[in-house]
Amino acid sequence: MNNIYKPIILLSFFILGCNSPTINEKSIIQKINSLDMDIYSDEGSKIYSIKSPQSSYDKDSQTFNLEKTTINIFKDDESHYIINSNKSILTNNNKVLELNGNVELKNSLKETDIVFADNFIWNIDNSNYLLSGNVKYENKTIILTSNKAILNSENIIEFFYPVKYIIKNDINEKNYEINSDNAFYNIETNSVSFKSKKNRVRSKVYF
Repeated sequence: MNNIYKPIILLSFFILGCNSPTINEKSIIQKINSLDMDIYSDEGSKIYSIKSPQSSYDKDSQTFNLEKTTINIFKDDESHYIINSNKSILTNNNKVLELNGNVELKNSLKETDIVFADNFIWNIDNSNYLLSGNVKYENKTIILTSNKAILNSENIIEFFYPVKYIIKNDINEKNYEINSDNAFYNIETNSVSFKSKKNRVRSKVYF
């Protein structure tokens, strides 16, 4: 009689052993629909808000993975920058934010001025924002492009080598072009300066 029940008992343990990792995995990854979250400083001021129609939270690594993200960065409790991207990752207790794919950054006061990039990284303990991959700043009159740029808290974007600066004409075609190692663009004053250590600043005029 004991010989008959022994295989049944062993089979039961085998089934339980196969199912247990699936149960643990589901408990680690939490799916979230329509995420709408605000992040505040220790003093109670709003730092940024983040929205995503579909996201997940990894409890083990304490990481948010978000789709179609919209982020508002606040300054003095008012929206300062609006950023959209295909995907984003939020880590380090909501302190490090990384956006990937079709990143679009707008100044809330100048929505016609847009910064495009493949990637955007921000550590909230740092006041600078890093943009990389096909970086392009564009408004009604100019285009600035490079592979890397840093936007600081004073609304100045530093573009790194190689930099191309184009002034548009009335029919939205370039008529003046400058190539430089570095460029600094002030969003508030619409002024730009150039800097080259090794190569001279080169310019072209189109007629």
